[in-house]
Amino acid sequence: MPATEPAMNDMELVATSTFGLESLVSRELETLGIASRITQSGRIHFNGDIRTLATANVHLRTADRVLLMMGQFEAADFGELFDRTYAIDWQELIPADGAFPVLGRSVKSVLTSVPACQKIVKKAIVEKLRAAHGVSELPETGAVFTVEVALLKDVATITVDTSGAGLNKRGYRPIVGVAPLKETLAAAMVMLSFYCPQRPLIDPFCGTGTIPIEAALIARNIAPGVNRSFAAENWPTVGRGIFDEIRAAARDLVLREPIEQLMGTDTDGDAVKLARRNAQAAGVADDIHFQERPFSELRSKKDYGVIITNPPYGVRVGEARELQSLYRSFPEVLRRLPTWSHYILTAYPDFEQIVGQPASRRRKLYNGRIECTFYQFHGPRLGGGRKETDAPDEQLQPSRQASVQHGGNEQAFGGLHENAAGQAEMFANRLAKNARHLRKWQSRGIECYRIYDKDIPEVPLVVDRYGPALHIAEYVRPDELTPAEHADWLEMLAKTAARTLDVPAADVFLKRRNRQKGANQYERLADEAREYVVMENGLKFRVNLSDYLDTGLFLDHRIARQMVRNEAAGKRFLNLFAYTGSFSVFAAAGGAKSTTTVDLSQKYLDWAEVNMTLNGFAGPQHEFVRCDAVGFLQGHPRVPSYDLVVFDPPTFSNSKSLEEDFDVQQNYLHVLELLAGVVTLNGVVYFSTNFRRFKFDEQAAANAGWNVREITRQTLPEDFRNKRIHRCWRMVKV
Repeated sequence: MPATEPAMNDMELVATSTFGLESLVSRELETLGIASRITQSGRIHFNGDIRTLATANVHLRTADRVLLMMGQFEAADFGELFDRTYAIDWQELIPADGAFPVLGRSVKSVLTSVPACQKIVKKAIVEKLRAAHGVSELPETGAVFTVEVALLKDVATITVDTSGAGLNKRGYRPIVGVAPLKETLAAAMVMLSFYCPQRPLIDPFCGTGTIPIEAALIARNIAPGVNRSFAAENWPTVGRGIFDEIRAAARDLVLREPIEQLMGTDTDGDAVKLARRNAQAAGVADDIHFQERPFSELRSKKDYGVIITNPPYGVRVGEARELQSLYRSFPEVLRRLPTWSHYILTAYPDFEQIVGQPASRRRKLYNGRIECTFYQFHGPRLGGGRKETDAPDEQLQPSRQASVQHGGNEQAFGGLHENAAGQAEMFANRLAKNARHLRKWQSRGIECYRIYDKDIPEVPLVVDRYGPALHIAEYVRPDELTPAEHADWLEMLAKTAARTLDVPAADVFLKRRNRQKGANQYERLADEAREYVVMENGLKFRVNLSDYLDTGLFLDHRIARQMVRNEAAGKRFLNLFAYTGSFSVFAAAGGAKSTTTVDLSQKYLDWAEVNMTLNGFAGPQHEFVRCDAVGFLQGHPRVPSYDLVVFDPPTFSNSKSLEEDFDVQQNYLHVLELLAGVVTLNGVVYFSTNFRRFKFDEQAAANAGWNVREITRQTLPEDFRNKRIHRCWRMVKV
């Protein structure tokens, strides 16, 4: 291939870009009236004069640099590399005092030593300039002409950098935060979205503000290079005048009319302060509102906006395992914006699996050296109609599953499926019918009862009444719904329950419940402390409906609690695995001589004491012991001390305070054997378990000294349609 000479009125130029953005750079050039062609990854070629060179540098938003092509030729040995480089008319570009550092790279070429190639090219240019300028010394004190020799499969490409600092250096971001996003990539994300100046835009992980600032620059038509300098304007063959002219013309094109204010939020207060400073430096401070706010609080009253964001993904910032809960929250948070579209750049693994649905489109991009995917979740079309589609782009691959997954739903995240309205109507009718039947219970002093117990298979919820409030728990999630659609469906049903039963929305509590093990069922889900004092058979109990999967009062034990009350008079009562002490309250109300409430959690012991105090039971005869049940019994003197016992353990417990895990199937007999040593003759133990596969060995219990009778059927409340909610035995010491 012959070498090309740099004629400043007919130059071959190359815009370089990050992999994946070539077509976007090409489109930008076409918008500027410059024809271009993509020759290989990251390189877009075009021809032009000095004005073209300056225009590309000032206006390109997504290119990394603009290079001047000096020559391209085969170079299989150092001699050929030297000769072909020497043949280029370097003197027409570089003056005698010009500085010309040489950079290099080599891929799949015989000349593998990059430093050696750089030295050869440098030597060839030095000798050519000495001869052409008639000088013996080249001081390199003048303008800088950064030369690069790039070898690919034994073909050498020689270029000179016209940009100087990379084109991402707009000049508004002197200080960068942790893991900064390049301005060129941020601009590309905006340009690949549905954003326009009339639409709201939010970046909920804005860091130092790069995405909102680039969006504002685009909306205002502010050229990215209007406030910076370039290497070529210091060249004698180019000069500053043409760049000043292009910059002045660019300033005249800035749009002044109002635009929809953009927003950037982040949890890092220092980053938000930097973002405000950067926006001020970029001249768009009035167009962006920055705020310190967590992603979980993302909301907007505006419609048809776009989320464009680069959340943390466990590379350089944080660890992937620490971010899983954040990514799992995406469907729940983004469904609050039903008309919006969402654009998320991340390297987090299995992102679509985490959020539970495929993207509308996806695109491979690089953030620095990190391979990322740009996920696009398209919302409804602005003004109605079908979903919007992206501008044609051969590198954007539509998801073949997305349309099937959403079943025609226009929302990017969430929305109700076609059967939802019918299910809500069935649910409302059943709720109203059950509520009429159970309304009489309040006159009996029972304020807490189950209204709905998965009565309709398509609506597998449990609805419990706690005084003025409703507690709704879900046990089975419909598989055909995405997490966001599922959340919208549950919210619809919660609103249906509130409306049907005339309960204020603030007093309705929705819990998503999966099968739990041991103490997990008691773990805190929130920290709202929405507590109520409710009545059961004339006794008061404090319940917490907001913070835990369970409320503090197990409704399926209502009858069993009354049984304990009926036979507690004068008895010494022991409550093992006591939780919030409801059995202790009933025993005290029945006239128990003393109560001993045992639990491993101080929090629940304190709660139990509150329940006792609410009912006027206080004094040294009511003891609260922080200990695990087995440890308590093993440490107790082998002296009959209790006449009445409730043993209601969890299925499994693996508390850090336990030396060994507790498993009800494996350990219940050991507890019964220990109880035999502390329960009086003819003393009674109520043993209950919620473990559905529990197998009770009555012969083994008899051998331990117990007369056993299963009373499960007698203890199941009428309001529980699920007759397998628990099993219960009454055992007498013989």
